[in-house]
Amino acid sequence: MNNLFSITVGREIGSGGGVIAQKIAEHFNCNLYDKEILTMAAKESGFSEKLFHDHDEHHSRLHNLIFNKIPILGPSNYYSDEVSQGSLFKFQSEVALKEAEQHCCVFVGRGMDYVLREHQNIVRIFIHADMEYKIHQVMMRNVCTENEARRIIINGEKRRAKYYNFYTGQKWGAKEYYDICINSCALGLETTAELLFDFIEKKLNINK
Repeated sequence: MNNLFSITVGREIGSGGGVIAQKIAEHFNCNLYDKEILTMAAKESGFSEKLFHDHDEHHSRLHNLIFNKIPILGPSNYYSDEVSQGSLFKFQSEVALKEAEQHCCVFVGRGMDYVLREHQNIVRIFIHADMEYKIHQVMMRNVCTENEARRIIINGEKRRAKYYNFYTGQKWGAKEYYDICINSCALGLETTAELLFDFIEKKLNINK
């Protein structure tokens, strides 16, 4: 049996999903891929890293949007006149698939539960939380007002859902696409992570 496994963590904004993903990666000694996947995809594709960050988990109606004069990294100093957002998703997906074939991995967001859907040794997690909790977390993180935090959450989650739904053909956050969905504010991030450790060990038959 292949001992490699992957864990994907979808998350609502302010739910602490990124923190929990980091705890999972540390507990199981896995490589963690959050925004790191953007840097790797940029290097693999030759496109500007800024391009990937600017369109991270964001899907425009113009999914074949043309970006003029996008710098290609490398000695040739070549410029591309056309690249689609679909291409960016494809580059990220290819990097994730390649990494999952070589390492035990934890992937945060970006539709990776769908990208890795054919892998046998995978646990797909979705982290959500009550709105009041998320607002408090975003207020602390962004040093902003309650209304500003609420707007950040609502608008950000709309973008994530639109991105995920378009590229996967699934519904972001729908329970049928995950092995476990958990409310992080019910018990706090530390205990939630510990519960997930146990779930992952049992699901993948890992003996710690």
